[in-house]
Parts: sequence; structure tokens; C-alpha cells
Amino acid sequence: MVERVIATEAALELIAFLRAKHGEVMFHQSGGCCDGSAANCYLPGELCVDQDVLLGEIGGCPFYISPSQYEYWKHTQLIIDVIDARGGGAFSLEGPEGKSFHTRSRLFSDDEWAGLVAAGLV
Repeated sequence: MVERVIATEAALELIAFLRAKHGEVMFHQSGGCCDGSAANCYLPGELCVDQDVLLGEIGGCPFYISPSQYEYWKHTQLIIDVIDARGGGAFSLEGPEGKSFHTRSRLFSDDEWAGLVAAGLV
């Protein structure tokens, strides 16, 4: 089964660094506003995700997205990467490290989409 969210090696390395520094962390795909549309990293409990969709895990950490953003992104696999960004990630734990998580995406293939539908994951 195809994963709905994955991370590059660079992102996985940054996640491991943040977990060593802060303990458990979680992710939420921002829908814009103050910090743009980005994958933000938080300590558990810093953001209420009761109504959000759990897309999967990256680096052993849960990754959530709001229902409205899910409707927009549901036909794509989110690929979480890292870019150098001085001051980026203003609300995200990696900001002070001079890094920012960056979301890329690709459309699911017809076969991947059919598998997600058949599994009841859409």
C-alpha cells in the first residue's frame, strides 16, 4: 500500500535531531496563513488535532492535516523535505536551526489511487 506522506533522507535526519533535542514531536500540514503552506513540527499537545486527518507517520512521528486541506491534497502523496530558511518555520521547531520543512507532492497513479479507495483510505 502506498504511503500518503513520506520524508526525504534530509527530513528524516532533521526529525531525528529534533526528537533528540525535544523528545516526541508531531507534524501538521499548515493550510496557509501566517507561516505559509508548510509541514510544521510541534511538541505533542501544542496544537489541537482532534478534528484533523492522520495521514501517517514520518520518522516515527504522526503527521496530521486539516479536513479542508485533506480534501485539496487527498489525490497526492506528500513528500516532506528540508530547505535552508533563515527565520523559516516561525511556528515550527526547526525554525531556530535555520531549516524549514518543505512540502512537495506528486499525484497518485491510477493503481495507487484504486488501492487507497479499495482499502477505504479515501
